[in-house]
Amino acid sequence: MEDSALWHKILPEQRGLYPSYGIVRSGGRLKNNGRGKSGLTKGATPTQGSNVHIDTFTGGLFETNCFYLPEARLLIDAPQDAADWLQRRGYSVDGLILTHGHIDHVWDAAQIQREHTCDVYYHPETEPMVRDSQFFKRLGFNWEVSPIEPGITLGESPSEILGGIDFQLFYVPGHCPGSLCFLHKAEEILFGGDVLFAGGVGRWDLPGGDRDLLLGGIRKKLFVLPDSVRVLPGHGPATTIGVERKTNPYLQA
Repeated sequence: MEDSALWHKILPEQRGLYPSYGIVRSGGRLKNNGRGKSGLTKGATPTQGSNVHIDTFTGGLFETNCFYLPEARLLIDAPQDAADWLQRRGYSVDGLILTHGHIDHVWDAAQIQREHTCDVYYHPETEPMVRDSQFFKRLGFNWEVSPIEPGITLGESPSEILGGIDFQLFYVPGHCPGSLCFLHKAEEILFGGDVLFAGGVGRWDLPGGDRDLLLGGIRKKLFVLPDSVRVLPGHGPATTIGVERKTNPYLQA
C-alpha cells in the first residue's frame, strides 16, 4: 500500500467528512484551497473581524494550512513547500510554532529553522516526531523527516508571549500526542491545528489517537471560549467556535 493511501485510510464513521486526510466538507461541498497556493487569507490581509494581518499558505500532499503573522514574524506549522513560499514572499521567520508533529505539519520545519535561524516551539510529546528522522518509518510510512535542532517546549498555559503576542495555549490530544491550540487572545483567533475543523474534528485512528480524549478536550477546553472566536484549522476553511458548538456533527450532545 502506498504511504498516501495508508495515511488516507478513513474510519467508517468519518467517511464523507474526510475524503482525504484532514480535508472536511462544509455545507455539502468540499472546500479545497489547492496545493501550493495561498489559501484562507492572501497578501497578509487582516482576517475577517480582526486587525491582525495573516498570510496563509496551503501546501503538500494533504493540503495543509500554515499561517504567517508578518508583524510578529511568526509562522504556524510548516507543510511541504512552505519554505519556498516564504522565500517567494520575502518573509523572515523569528519563531516557528508547531501545533503537532504529524509529518504534513512539520515537513519543512528543519529547512525553515536552518534558513531563518529561528526558534521552534512545540509540546514535549512532539519532540520525537521532529527530532527522530526514522519516527514515521517505524510506524510503517516510507517517510523520513529532516530532524530539527532542539527547540523550545511549551505546555498548556493561560499566557505565553511569542513574537510579542499573548497566546493562551490549550493541550488537546486525541488526534496526535502533543497537540496544542494557540489562542491569539487580543484578536480572538484560535490556531487549532488538526483538533477542530469546519464541520469535523481531527482523525483519531492514527497512532496515538483517542476519540474520547479528543472530543472531551474540545468540549472542555475549546467550547468554553466565546462564540466569536475564529478558528483557523490545519486543513480546510476557517470557522468559529459558535458555529461548531451548534452544528458540528461530532460534538452534539
